[in-house]
Amino acid sequence: MSKVGPARLAELQSARDVFVLDIRPEADYQREQIEGSYNAPVYHDLQQGHSDALEPHLKALPEDAEIVTVCKAGVVARRATSYLESKGYEATTLSGGYTGWRHYEKNTLLYRIASFIGKLRP
Repeated sequence: MSKVGPARLAELQSARDVFVLDIRPEADYQREQIEGSYNAPVYHDLQQGHSDALEPHLKALPEDAEIVTVCKAGVVARRATSYLESKGYEATTLSGGYTGWRHYEKNTLLYRIASFIGKLRP
């Protein structure tokens, strides 16, 4: 299962080669979201191991684009990514989730340090 960082997601969005699937609860999504994303509020279901909660949302997903799953911090979104891959979708997880995206947008010190460390890893 692969992950994509916020900077790479921004590049993919610019090229329009990605579909962002935000699985956070609807109230969280309504407060703030990645522009152009689609909300499938199944976070709590996935957290409890009910991957099939995504099933009703599959019809909204494109079959010909990479899907990047987003949750709060990137952990529960991995379950969504795994489920989508099992259904034949090309899916990845946003590393750091929406929290990481916010740090990227604001170019926080935390994001810059994490990005630098990420570049040092092989």
